[in-house]
Amino acid sequence: MTAQQAAPQEARFALIGAGPMGLAMAKVLKEQGIAFQGFELHSDVGGLWDIDGPRSTMYETAHLISSKKMTEFADFPMPDHVAEYPSHRELRQYFRDFAQHFGLYAHYRFNSEVLSAEPIGKSGEGWRLRWRDGEGEEQEGTFAGVMIANGTLSEPNMPRFEGQFTGELMHACDYRDPKIFDGKRVLIVGAGNSGCDIAVDAIHHGLSCDLSMRRGYYFVPKYVFGKPADTMGGLIKLPMSVKRKIDGMILKWFVGDPQKYGFPKPDYQLYESHPVVNSLILFHAGHGDITVRPDIARLDGKTVHYVDGTSAEYDLILTATGYLLHYPFIDKDLLNWQGDAPHLYLNCMHPERDDLFVLGMVEASGLGWQGRHEQAEMIALYINGLKGEAEAARTIQSEKAAGFARETGGTNYLKLPRMAYYVDKASYRKAVTGWIRKLGGAAQ
Repeated sequence: MTAQQAAPQEARFALIGAGPMGLAMAKVLKEQGIAFQGFELHSDVGGLWDIDGPRSTMYETAHLISSKKMTEFADFPMPDHVAEYPSHRELRQYFRDFAQHFGLYAHYRFNSEVLSAEPIGKSGEGWRLRWRDGEGEEQEGTFAGVMIANGTLSEPNMPRFEGQFTGELMHACDYRDPKIFDGKRVLIVGAGNSGCDIAVDAIHHGLSCDLSMRRGYYFVPKYVFGKPADTMGGLIKLPMSVKRKIDGMILKWFVGDPQKYGFPKPDYQLYESHPVVNSLILFHAGHGDITVRPDIARLDGKTVHYVDGTSAEYDLILTATGYLLHYPFIDKDLLNWQGDAPHLYLNCMHPERDDLFVLGMVEASGLGWQGRHEQAEMIALYINGLKGEAEAARTIQSEKAAGFARETGGTNYLKLPRMAYYVDKASYRKAVTGWIRKLGGAAQ
């Protein structure tokens, strides 16, 4: 099919994605007077939080693992009637209301899949985009730059096992309804937040449920003294070594010792990996509703053999083993990809190009959508600052070109794909809001 040439749009940025990060960027671009054209694969906004989206990895029982107050956009709070830990359907409506309130719908082409993004020349000379519209026709256009906000949780990280399994084998990305567990012996592989959520579903629907874990996790309750746990504390900035001791003691008070229920002891320090915000998995383990298993050694028919020499039979194996960063429409080399993730200044700015940004490729406990809104604001102010030859913009330009490190706050995160773009919340927000102020914005 021959691509049709769209109307020239050299002065606009192409913004790919209408999930939380894409919407935050669209709002800020509009506020800052920066022309853009949004592209969204689905027919509406919301990203992965719209379970009907073609690449959503949402499931029917999914809720936020952080509280609404710690997650919402500061200038668009969630309504009082929304639960403290909203469901995906409440969040889908929240993003639709956000887009409506800030007039963002008119800036997007929906049902439009970006197929390729290629630079026309060096930074500042524009980009050529190809996309397939809702009628199935391929189109092409040129833009001043590209902003990628297509999300980080859509490409499954499927593990490889020795041997063959003759039952059902699926990744969590394809899981939607707990009815699939009815009458089955279930094994969940991976005990992150999604894995533990899905395991609780399986406990209530399957004949049995086991949970295979490669390493231990720190478990955090959703409520402490009747309030969302993530709203407690944080008023006093503490060194990480002190914070670990205090928070570790609090977890012992409210969670106890997960090893008593068969969970392995973590082989890393608190905050070196994302904690699991789930009290129910410990409740069920304590009641014998779930059996914790070690890593898988091999598969043989419906039998799973574990590294400790034990084995068990299952009808269904669901791997909740996370996701990989995936930007299929652009060459990895253009993103300065190193290891498991692009290596970008403050996780969003290319070291050499000022017309290419990767948005939302940042994770941190408690960062929320407001932290991502701040990232968007910094980028927009930087673009306008370059136009006006602002000193702060030139300083960023020099710093990102000279080499940089992730804002880890001195934390040694686990060397895992999902941790490759993890940052320390306090250090990251301090750096971003600092630049916002220097660029002329009003950082909180």
